[in-house]
Amino acid sequence: MSNYKNHAMVEFRVAGWTDENGKYKDEMQEAICNNVLKMLDVFADEGHSGTSASYTIDLFKKLASFKPISPLTGEDDEWHNVSEYSGKTTYQNKRASHVFKDENGAYDIDGKVFWEWAKDYDEDGSPSVYKSYYSSYDSRTPVTFPYVVPEKPIYEYRYSDAEPRQPAQNEEGFL
Repeated sequence: MSNYKNHAMVEFRVAGWTDENGKYKDEMQEAICNNVLKMLDVFADEGHSGTSASYTIDLFKKLASFKPISPLTGEDDEWHNVSEYSGKTTYQNKRASHVFKDENGAYDIDGKVFWEWAKDYDEDGSPSVYKSYYSSYDSRTPVTFPYVVPEKPIYEYRYSDAEPRQPAQNEEGFL
């Protein structure tokens, strides 16, 4: 068994997916873990280490996630007309499905994610404070080409007017 598979089996056990004998506790998790183990076999057989391992993992992750590996060009062959869905002339990028263009230009609908503080109550009635994330029309960010799709969106604090209303707050917490 390769070092990759040994490491994976230890991690599966620590995650609680297998018992001390390697027997899986959930059928779906077993199927997923077996898929991962097959990919680790291929990876180990290729002999990657150091720089080639990191590069290969990064490239595989992008391609398996349907992300582009080079900047979007904005050329006509990158676009699909989706006007029938929007009622106006709108195009969606074939390489990055969250990038669109219309008569106002190109934009990334996943460009920003807004957050605010939220308060909920646990079963015992004690308050639980957390960050609540949301997106909206304002999540669009302008795109110029060539466009390198960011790894993560911009996270921006914004107190929303959504219901149920949260208590008065600022970026540091509740007032």
